[in-house]
Amino acid sequence: MTFSTSIIVSTHNSHEWLQKVLWGYENQNYKRFQLLIADDGSDERTREMIEDYKKTSGMDIIHLWHERNGCQKSHMLNRAVMYASGDYLIFSEDNCIPRFDFVKTHVRSAKPNHFLSGGHSKLPMCCSLQIGEDEILSNDAFNIMWLQSHGYPTYAKKLRLIARWPFNKLLNLIPTENRWNGHNASGWKSDIVSVNGFDERILDGGEDLEMGDRLKHAGVKARRIRYSAVCVHLSHEFGFDDSLVTEATREIRNQTILTHSRYTDFGIVQQP
Repeated sequence: MTFSTSIIVSTHNSHEWLQKVLWGYENQNYKRFQLLIADDGSDERTREMIEDYKKTSGMDIIHLWHERNGCQKSHMLNRAVMYASGDYLIFSEDNCIPRFDFVKTHVRSAKPNHFLSGGHSKLPMCCSLQIGEDEILSNDAFNIMWLQSHGYPTYAKKLRLIARWPFNKLLNLIPTENRWNGHNASGWKSDIVSVNGFDERILDGGEDLEMGDRLKHAGVKARRIRYSAVCVHLSHEFGFDDSLVTEATREIRNQTILTHSRYTDFGIVQQP
């Protein structure tokens, strides 16, 4: 099966972390992809970093931006979905550095009528600050020994970083919730468009989970690759906090689940 691939990375005012993420994609052992940066109103520092990076990069990088008007991540993701030239879309975020085989793993694992659910290994701030271009290109940033010598807690979960074939395949079978994780997920553009993309009423996080629910309701099956498609999650001073998700957002997802909804009227296509 032959198909084209686009990667969508969401961002907002995180240019230093985003640059590390770009180094990660530059280092991929599968390079046939388009990279779209879905920018929800970052300031000039992000634009300047991307423009400088593009001067020496071999990647096809497209920076999509709109003026900040509160959190409109869902709208920006929908715009990127429609702009993407790929048949297959990989989604991640501006604080998730992909290991060298991240894209290849998604592409090789893609199956019709499925989406892929990945995970991440979260790093403390001390590790996040010490990871630079050399550590990413040498893969030290994913080496548990290097990470532990630079502050990674000994009690932290390590399996996603150390599991290799065939054990990672077995670990992917561990029962857990099959959900679309916006930091590490992929699916067919046609499937995402068929459920009308992300619900733009969701302004405070959880848009990924809700769309994943609709995909499953539409018959698209989830397949776990959490121990195969590896990325390290850089520490954010203000990361996603589930406790801050509003009741309105929870109600949207609850209604999606209750009604077994396959489509949102507030996504890519909206009624006037």
